[in-house]
Amino acid sequence: MKHLEMNQQAWNRRTEIHRESEFYDLAGFLSGKSSLNPLELELLGDVTDKSLLHLQCHFGLDSLSLARLGASVTGVDLSDTAIKQATHIAKETGLDSKFICSDVLQLRQVDDSKYDVVYTSYGVLCWLPDLTQWANVIAESLKEGGEFHLIEFHPFHDVMAGYPYFNTHEAYVESESTYTENSGDEEQEIATWAHSLSEVISALIAAGLSIKAFREHDYSPYNCFDGLEETSPGHFQKLVENEPVPMMYSVTAVKPVLSKR
Repeated sequence: MKHLEMNQQAWNRRTEIHRESEFYDLAGFLSGKSSLNPLELELLGDVTDKSLLHLQCHFGLDSLSLARLGASVTGVDLSDTAIKQATHIAKETGLDSKFICSDVLQLRQVDDSKYDVVYTSYGVLCWLPDLTQWANVIAESLKEGGEFHLIEFHPFHDVMAGYPYFNTHEAYVESESTYTENSGDEEQEIATWAHSLSEVISALIAAGLSIKAFREHDYSPYNCFDGLEETSPGHFQKLVENEPVPMMYSVTAVKPVLSKR
């Protein structure tokens, strides 16, 4: 519980910093700009009239960008400050959405709805100690035939930065500043966990989902790590011996439709 509370406090403070940042560009969003990148737009496809659950939604800009595309969106996040901000923006924009403050691993205790799509992205898994429970929440939240989409930073980059690759089930506790340009010298104490690619895929399969697609990507759409080079517009790469290392991966999984006798 102490790690959960630690991370909630950290993300409450980070929300306050992020909503004032150029990185998130809240003013641009309110004027009609989407916060989504081409990769997630391609991955999700047409979301018109679909019910969509966005896990670890932060203060809601991606969730609300998906609502602008026609989805009925429910966003979930651990940070009560983030959820209050998301709810405020939703009211201001009038978009079809609702937001729930919850630990993702305990979500089914407060939301038993079924969704066409479950989505989560960019720096989410490291905050979760248990991917088995995470995958079960996803499976239980999907309608039969529903799809789960994940876009995540590649653990290869974390290993290069000195973090473990395999999950030891022990939290890695450190103090660090956040990734936006206005973070200054302020640091927050956080707890994170390592998750290998095999752990992610195996958890989803064990939860009863069928893996439809798995891709690795050699760029990040965000300049949020040290030593990245913008090799083309919106593509930030880490080059080693002039070769790009994997920066992201994406997974699509489907909840099977049970055959009727």
